[in-house]
Amino acid sequence: MRPAARHPARGAGPRAFVSGSRHNGKVSTTSLPAPDHSPRLREALLAADFTVDGLLDLLGAPAYAALARSETVPALRATRGDTPLETLVRLFLLQRPVPAERARAALPLAQCLDDGWVVESGAAVASTEGGTAGGEVGALVMATVDVRPYGGPDGEDWFIVSDLGCAVGGASGSIGHGEGVVLGVGGASTTLAGLTVRTPVVSALDVGTGSGIQALHAAQHATRVSATDLNPRALLCARLTLALSGAPAADLYEGSLFEPVGDETYDLIVSNPPFVISPGARLTYRDGGMGGDDLCRTLVQETGDRLADGGYAHFLANWQHVEGEEWQDRLRSWVPRGCDAWIVQREVQDVTQYAELWLRDSGDHRADPEAYAARYDAWLDEFDARRTKAVGFGWITLRKSGSERPSVVVEEWPHPVEQPLGETVRAHFERQDYLRAHDDAALLTAHFALAPEVVQEQVGLPGAEDPEHVVLRQNRGMRRATKVDTIAAGFAGVCDGSLSAGRILDAIAQLVGEDPVRLRDRTPQAIRLLVEEGFLLPVEAPGA
Repeated sequence: MRPAARHPARGAGPRAFVSGSRHNGKVSTTSLPAPDHSPRLREALLAADFTVDGLLDLLGAPAYAALARSETVPALRATRGDTPLETLVRLFLLQRPVPAERARAALPLAQCLDDGWVVESGAAVASTEGGTAGGEVGALVMATVDVRPYGGPDGEDWFIVSDLGCAVGGASGSIGHGEGVVLGVGGASTTLAGLTVRTPVVSALDVGTGSGIQALHAAQHATRVSATDLNPRALLCARLTLALSGAPAADLYEGSLFEPVGDETYDLIVSNPPFVISPGARLTYRDGGMGGDDLCRTLVQETGDRLADGGYAHFLANWQHVEGEEWQDRLRSWVPRGCDAWIVQREVQDVTQYAELWLRDSGDHRADPEAYAARYDAWLDEFDARRTKAVGFGWITLRKSGSERPSVVVEEWPHPVEQPLGETVRAHFERQDYLRAHDDAALLTAHFALAPEVVQEQVGLPGAEDPEHVVLRQNRGMRRATKVDTIAAGFAGVCDGSLSAGRILDAIAQLVGEDPVRLRDRTPQAIRLLVEEGFLLPVEAPGA
């Protein structure tokens, strides 16, 4: 990302900003709307039930799901009437022109025209887009931005503002758009929002805010929210998202990574950065502009100096799998001093799959075959030069613990999980604190309880007296499963907080005829693993 001077955008006049974004190779000079009358527009949207629940009721589950796949025909068929909700769906989600009279029934039209949310579209024409039965004749209006209902974690009705056709899963998806466009909410955005620890904090920072979804979430539990982005158009979209969602304004700064905020520290830092590993920086919303995975590495490493004590940082990232190098070691080297880390690799693609994915994202597969082949070749040249055999995708969470013995857990977990995971993430780091403070002797005097969502599975031949192996499985959070021996299974099954670990092991030793001293010596490592992965929870001793 290219650095820029510190530039606070709070209070700036968005209507004076003319975008330099490019749509399918053409420069767009469409100004973004002004937020001046956002409360009144929000009231109109809510009055029409232009919400997630309202859309589900109007469209039905199949058409709603099709819209998320960028298929608009079912939604067009479901909005042939003239109710305010149908008008808003056609205007802001399907991005079709609607008769001005219908728009006036759904919106404070004069203010929306003045503020730039909609514009007049051409001369008066007969309505063919679901108008009234008489073939109503009149002026048409069109939306200038995508406004998409989004449900908050506690049932809030929010609205995400992005460029037309750039809401991921929207009327036309993000394919083929130019370098300065602002995308809406996609799966990556919701994944990051679900991962974030949501404890109340004083200050939060959203690095690379885009449409502002992470800043919007943070505004619910942070006293002060700041956001940065290299793209000035993104900062204005974020401002509109916050205003239209009824959230407090954020401090908005233009620039690369942490450069605009100097040496300030934050209790929470989140970022869904432009993590795509690509030859060049053609598309601002996805290409970092640094070589290989350097942008993600730089972001993670520089976070250590920006986190307040006890603070959390959450990132999505891509990383290279390099010939002759363990990817886990590569990521451990990114973790800044004084921070604990939990890094989860969710997916790996070979270099050809990866290049094809992002060439499709930018619409290059629809271009001239020779141009497509040349760009594909350039991606593979880049990977060859960096000895990259595959690319991993996943989550990185840091916590500023200040410990001289930091906990750095790097793992691969491609299996389904249960979102939101914020509480699971917080509990993970609390367990790391516990294990760091308890040596093996202390573990044997401690009390534990089996986590309530854990079940036991026994695997073996039908009719066999003993199982071949025992599996403990979590039904919540990360939904982990771990194979244990019969001793560990028996130990976990007895843990209800009433007896210390040592006393339980002594009873098991007597039951199976094993030396209790040897059992005590070899079991703490298994206990430590079960605690680390959340199968066993430390509890206070009775009467403590």
